[in-house]
Amino acid sequence: MDRHRLGLSTRWIATVASIWIQCSCGSSYTFSIYSSVLKSTQNYDQSTLDTVSVFKDIGANAGILSGLLYSSVTLNSSFLGPWVVHVAGAIQCFLGYFLMWASVVGLIHHPPLPLMCLFMFLAAHSQTFFNTANVVSGLENFPNYGGTIVGIMKGFLGISGAILIQMYDTLCKGEPSTYLLMLALLPTFVSLVLMFLVRIYKATTADDKKHLNGFSAVALSIAGYLMIIIILENIFTLPLWARISTFILLLILVVSPLGIAIKALREDSNRSLQKYSIETNLLTDNSEQITSPKVSTAEDPIEYHQLPSGDSKVKGTSDDKMLLNEEQLNLLQAMRTVNFWMLFIAMICGMGSGLATINNMSQIGESLNYTTTEINSLVSLWSIWNFLGRFGAGYVSDYLLHTRGWARPLLMAFTLATMTAGHIVIASGFPGNLYVGSILVGICYGSQWSLMPTISSEIYGVRHMGTIFNTIAIASPVGSYIFSVRVIGYFYDKEASGEDDSCSGTHCFRLSFIIMASVAFLGFIVAVALFFRTKRFYQLVVLRRLRHALK
Repeated sequence: MDRHRLGLSTRWIATVASIWIQCSCGSSYTFSIYSSVLKSTQNYDQSTLDTVSVFKDIGANAGILSGLLYSSVTLNSSFLGPWVVHVAGAIQCFLGYFLMWASVVGLIHHPPLPLMCLFMFLAAHSQTFFNTANVVSGLENFPNYGGTIVGIMKGFLGISGAILIQMYDTLCKGEPSTYLLMLALLPTFVSLVLMFLVRIYKATTADDKKHLNGFSAVALSIAGYLMIIIILENIFTLPLWARISTFILLLILVVSPLGIAIKALREDSNRSLQKYSIETNLLTDNSEQITSPKVSTAEDPIEYHQLPSGDSKVKGTSDDKMLLNEEQLNLLQAMRTVNFWMLFIAMICGMGSGLATINNMSQIGESLNYTTTEINSLVSLWSIWNFLGRFGAGYVSDYLLHTRGWARPLLMAFTLATMTAGHIVIASGFPGNLYVGSILVGICYGSQWSLMPTISSEIYGVRHMGTIFNTIAIASPVGSYIFSVRVIGYFYDKEASGEDDSCSGTHCFRLSFIIMASVAFLGFIVAVALFFRTKRFYQLVVLRRLRHALK
C-alpha cells in the first residue's frame, strides 16, 4: 500500500516540478532583449544578427536528439530517467548563454560568427531537452488526459518568456548583458534542483481531471495577470516599488501549483486508506460467508464467468494488435506513414506562417503607421495569445474527445481555418486589423504546439513520441524561413522605396499575407484529410483505451 501511495503522491510533485522548469526555460522567446547588445558589442550588421537568430530558431525547434535521448534512458534503464535529459539541457543552457555573456562583456575575445551561432544554437537547443522531458513524462503520468497535460506544459512554456521579461524589468532593466548571465544561471539551477522530482508513474485516479483543471486555472490566472501588467507597462512608466510588488505577486502565482499538488496528495492518501480498509473488510466478510452457497449463486451470474463469443474475441484480438502496433512505432517507421507527412505539411502551413507573422510584426506595424507603444503591446501580448492557444487547444480537444468522441485532427483543422481568416484580416489593412489578426493568428499558432504532440502520441504511441513530435516540429523553422525570407521579405523589398528601403501602406504586406492565408487553407485541407484517415483509428483504439482506463 505504501508503494502505491508513494506513486500517487510523487506524480503530482513531478507535475509541479515540470511546471516550474517550463516557467524558467523559455529564454528563446526573449531574444529581442539582448539582441541589441549582441549586435553592438560584436559589430554585427542586421543581416549577421538575423543569421544568429536563425540558429536560435533551429536550436529551439530541432529536438530530435532530445527525443532520442529520452527514449534511450527511459526504455533501456530502470535507474536512468527524465533527469538525464534535464542534465543534458542544463549543460547546453549554461554553456551557450555563459559563453555569449563572456563574449559580450569582453571576458573572451570576440568569437567568429560560426562560433557565436554555435553558442546561440546550444542555448536555444537546451529548451527542447527541458520541454521533451516535461511533456513526455507528463503524458505518461496522465495518459487519459493527454491534451490537457500537454496544453499545461506547452502553455507554461509559452508564457515563460513573459515571466522572464518581468524578472528582467525588475532585477536588471537596462542591463541586457546581465540578463544573459541570468539566462545562463537560472534555468540551469532550477532544472538541476528539480530534475529528480520529474519521474514517470503509471498510477491514475478518477480525480486526475479535477486537479489538472486546478493547474489550468493557475495558468490562466498567470496569463491574465501578465496581460494586465504588459498593458499597464506600455501605457504608464511604473516606479521601481510597483515593479517589485507586481513581480512578487507573480512569483506567488507561479508557486501556487504546489498547493494543488498538496491537496491532491491528501486526497490520494485518504483514498488509498479507504480502499485498504474496504479490501480488509471484504476479506473478513468473505471468510465469514464462504460456507454459504446462496451468496455465490445469487450474486455471481453465469454470464459473468462465460468466455466471450468467437466474434467478439476475434474483434478484441484485432483491436489489441492495432493498439500494440501503434505503440511500437519508432521515428523511421513513423516516417514511412502517410499520417506523419500530413502532420508535417499541416505544421509547415500553421506553425510556419504563424512564426513568420510574429517575426515581422514590428515591420507590419510600422508600415501601417502604428505607434511604437502599440507595436510593443502587440509583440508583448503575442505570448499571451500563444499561451491561450497552447492551453485552450489541449483542454478543448480533451473535452471533445471524452464527451463527443471527436478525433483531435478535427480541432486542428478548425484552428487552421481560423488562422486563414487571421491572415486575411492582416492583409485587409483596415484600422485595428493587427489587433484582431494577431489575436486570431497567435491563438491558432499556439494551438498547433499543443495538438501536434498529443496527436503524435495517440497515433504512434508514447514510447518514441519525444523523437517523433520533435522531428515534426522542425516544420516550424522550415516554414518560417520560407514565409519570412522567400515570401514576406521578397515582396516587401519589391514594394519598398526611398533611401532607407522602407515601405508604407497596406500594399507592403498584402500579397504576402494573401499567400500565407492560402497556405493556411491548404493546411486546413490536409488536417481534414488527416481527420478522416484517423477517424476509425480513434474510435477503435484511442476511445477504447480511454473507456477502459476510466472504468
